[in-house]
Amino acid sequence: MAKTMHKAKHGMRNFAYLFSILFIIWLVLTSSFHWEELGVGVLLSLILAIILHKNYLELGMPALSTRRVAYAVLYIIVLLKEIIIANLDVAYRVIHPKMPIKPGIVVIKTGLKQDIAKMILANSITLTPGTFTLDILGDTLLIHWINVQSQETSEATKMIGERFEKYLRVIFA
Repeated sequence: MAKTMHKAKHGMRNFAYLFSILFIIWLVLTSSFHWEELGVGVLLSLILAIILHKNYLELGMPALSTRRVAYAVLYIIVLLKEIIIANLDVAYRVIHPKMPIKPGIVVIKTGLKQDIAKMILANSITLTPGTFTLDILGDTLLIHWINVQSQETSEATKMIGERFEKYLRVIFA
């Protein structure tokens, strides 16, 4: 009985968070506050939240909470910042051919346990120009790096993965 109540509580909370997130995404994409568009946004968000909230936990995603949503927003901001910085670095290397380029493959370690968290980490690394995730093997990721600064696993982990993983640990805890 208690397990059923716990599941129902998480289901309603996930429904509320998913509805809110979907509606915010709708508002950002449409950038309109006309009542017709708001109505369509509420309707679509409601339908999607009804469909998705039951399957959310089955996907290996953690239960939604205010803290996790806040860290997800921070994560997206950090990811965008890192993408911009990496783009500028790679563009500078192209414009100034005397800039050092020392390509190579490094191994980094992750403390993330869920496959979906490892996948998000790998994709985030790949999205930042100058790095490319080749493979995920257990708790290690093989990364092609445009300018290898350290072959040491712990150093490479700090330089490449830690900037993302510290947020993912909270989101997927």
